[in-house]
Amino acid sequence: MTSTVPTAAQEHVAHADGGIRPAQPPLTMFGPDFPFAYDDFLAHPAGLGAVPATEHGTEVAVIGGGLSGLVTAYELMKMGLKPVVYEADQLGGRLRTASFEGGDPALRAEMGAMRFPPSSTALRHYIGLTGLETRPFPNPLAPGTPSTVVDLKGESHYAHTLEDLPPVYHQVMDAWNACLEEGADFAAMQRAIRGRDVPRIREIWSRLVEKLDNQTFYGFLCDSPAFASFRHREIFGQVGFGTGGWDTDFPNSILEILRVVYTGADDDHQGIVGGSQLLPLRLWEREPDKLVHWQRGTSLKSLHPGGAHRPAVTRLRRTAGNRVTVTDAAGDTRTYRAAVFTAQSWLLLSRIDCDDALLPIDHWTAVERTHYMESSKLFVPVDRPFWLDQDPRTGRDTMSMTLTDRMTRGTYLLDNGPDEPAVICLSYTWCDDSLKWLPLGANERMEVMLKSLGEIYPGVDIRGHITGNPLTVSWEDEPYFLGAFKANLPGHYRYQRRLFTHFMQEALPADRRGLFLAGDDISWTAGWAEGAVQTALNAVWGVMHHLGGATDPTNPGPGDAFEEIAPVALPED
Repeated sequence: MTSTVPTAAQEHVAHADGGIRPAQPPLTMFGPDFPFAYDDFLAHPAGLGAVPATEHGTEVAVIGGGLSGLVTAYELMKMGLKPVVYEADQLGGRLRTASFEGGDPALRAEMGAMRFPPSSTALRHYIGLTGLETRPFPNPLAPGTPSTVVDLKGESHYAHTLEDLPPVYHQVMDAWNACLEEGADFAAMQRAIRGRDVPRIREIWSRLVEKLDNQTFYGFLCDSPAFASFRHREIFGQVGFGTGGWDTDFPNSILEILRVVYTGADDDHQGIVGGSQLLPLRLWEREPDKLVHWQRGTSLKSLHPGGAHRPAVTRLRRTAGNRVTVTDAAGDTRTYRAAVFTAQSWLLLSRIDCDDALLPIDHWTAVERTHYMESSKLFVPVDRPFWLDQDPRTGRDTMSMTLTDRMTRGTYLLDNGPDEPAVICLSYTWCDDSLKWLPLGANERMEVMLKSLGEIYPGVDIRGHITGNPLTVSWEDEPYFLGAFKANLPGHYRYQRRLFTHFMQEALPADRRGLFLAGDDISWTAGWAEGAVQTALNAVWGVMHHLGGATDPTNPGPGDAFEEIAPVALPED
């Protein structure tokens, strides 16, 4: 769908003439809505800023112990503030890595986020900081994927690369590339993002936001002459390219999709060795080398009595002096001068008793209008990567990464080396496809999945290799999530802008300041860990500024650059 991106700006390539010249700068999640270089901000030796010494030790509530919450807490701690982390369940949020009950402890199932693009450069900062390793994720037709089977309408195609698929799939890929170029200045935008050309990014994106805010993904396809064929649109929806089919995104705003493909977020995915939940857990325990106020050896864990985070928040309200007062499930009530809310925003409407004064009314409307994508997965442990066995009749792999229009939709094969225990994600689905699984328990789901896969791979005894009970999740049924992630519908741009820009509070009434929204809900790239990190850094800047602090002049933060690169403001009247 998009070209392979280099993973570092300093890479060089050999050309046919024998010369060695620099490669293109990499694609990163630099915009398009808010083209701020979060990766450069993080890497700068001056750090993210400082608060006055009189504020050192000041407690700041951080509500939600997912990636955004722990990045926020970690960076506030480094400034000399005292984060108090509240978490209803387990640290990590949707970076949730599960083990199979009674099974091999080395086997892991990624119940939430499991694949991360190289363009997530702020995320990669923290992956490197915590000493984690990554490896290629076996997406369909990816270079590291042994083989892929595309199964549509009862007909299967075996492939190692796109070249192995029938011509109609090439036609669909060409139609998608033409659609992006004709309708969204794709090549020009990618050049601008690679070159971090802020004026050009803003020129292209401002025009597209005004033009396309009311357009669905499917409508965008239908408006393109390249996608005049319903058959091509249907195949694209069911199979797509890169991560798989796109049809569950068809009702969403096309702007959501453009953000993904412009920045290469759907390309060259990596998985975190040992599980994605290691990242937030390591941030919780990490002792930074450079700390203000706190003694060396301090960590977020050590700042919390007994090394335990606070329990779920049950009540939030404004109190005298423009404070935020938090009550938790243990009945403990504390009052803070600043608080950061990083959990999914619908919890403010349902599970948490909230004072209306917490947010301006327009922000409440934006929270209420939030639209979530459902998602389900089911994993089973197996004795070994049997799918690599060669079928003596065909010479092909016994089983492949599978895209299908059957109930399973996407099946991923996750090995740990030859003859080592392995894991199969039997099904990974979204939206309506996820809701089809909701009434079924884990074993019921597995039976339906094995039946579907048995129709694609007759004679392959998948069940005979399963060594333990399945693990499953439906994120729409998780009590502290209510969905997998936010996905804006047409007309939601204005709501998203209100939420993303909430960290800029100078224009808010004085009695509506001090509570900051963060998390991938608030970002322009919901569903991507990079968005969680970026909005965490916005909130850190907001808290620092609220408490009288500032960034170093040599390393301005997102709030300092805001007026120059603020997201497009569409008219409200």
